[in-house]
Amino acid sequence: MYASFKSIGAYIPPKSLTNKDLEEIVDTSDEWIKQRTGIENRFLATDEQSTSDLAYEAAKVAIERSGLKKEEIDAIICATITPDYFCMPSTACVVADKLGIKNITAFDISAACSGFVYGLNIARAFVESGLKRNVLIIGAEKMSSIVDYTDRTTCVLFGDGAGAAVIGTTDKKEEAILDVHTSSDGEYQDFLITPGGGSKYPCSQDVIDKHMQYLKMKGNETFKLAVNTLTKDVTRILEKNGLTSDDIDYFIPHQANFRIIDAVGRKLKFPEEKIVLTVARYGNTSAASIPMAINDWYESGKLKTGDLMLLDTFGGGLTWGSALVHFNQKSS
Repeated sequence: MYASFKSIGAYIPPKSLTNKDLEEIVDTSDEWIKQRTGIENRFLATDEQSTSDLAYEAAKVAIERSGLKKEEIDAIICATITPDYFCMPSTACVVADKLGIKNITAFDISAACSGFVYGLNIARAFVESGLKRNVLIIGAEKMSSIVDYTDRTTCVLFGDGAGAAVIGTTDKKEEAILDVHTSSDGEYQDFLITPGGGSKYPCSQDVIDKHMQYLKMKGNETFKLAVNTLTKDVTRILEKNGLTSDDIDYFIPHQANFRIIDAVGRKLKFPEEKIVLTVARYGNTSAASIPMAINDWYESGKLKTGDLMLLDTFGGGLTWGSALVHFNQKSS
């Protein structure tokens, strides 16, 4: 029995934040943002929406497209660095309640931008071990809640959103998740970090005054390490499975920065038509990035059942991962 990628769904929040809008907020320009990142727009949740609200909307779509009843979902994994609550309850538990699903395994994972691929790996293990049959994995973020809109180096990068997928069973190799690789290196933990609010620097007036509750990033260092790490990781998973870029239908990287995607794509010799790009429209939505990109390609009619996707991601921790996944959604 193999694990299979049964469906995809996403939710885009209602508020658009363009580069022109940001020109009114911080010292930046549309030209500078596009040149450095490739981002033109991002979407933000309303003040009333929490991460679980975004996740719930994406999850509903993924479950409906899977052809399953909600009662057939027996685990929910939510990847997020912007949970509804500081430590408990988990966002996954809140989503389960909103979906009306009772008495199942539900938990969050924190792997930043790599969260969805990490969740995919766990779901695959659950299914192929026989512990679960239908696992709902969600990448959902309200990044606007941890972005400092006085810091022009970070606030131009991030947006909100959610994506979800159902991982189920198949006995056919050609419908299976072929391989997933995840890794990390805590030596570079300060490259992407939200320093305040945890046990090291608990919430206090000093933490707030220093804006330590917001995301901090070493941009240049992260860029260089991301390109090298992602290229090596993709090369490794392709070689391990006896594949080349010619065998891949779509390369779907984490949508953080066009320059990173372009550099990795060139090194791996992927033609432009195989590289999925949504960063211009959504910005970096962290754990939601890859499922939102998959959903965009599916809804555009480009992604078809049977297509082999190569997923590739890099995030705070530092964490990274890659996956070879057949898209196996039968109908919408």
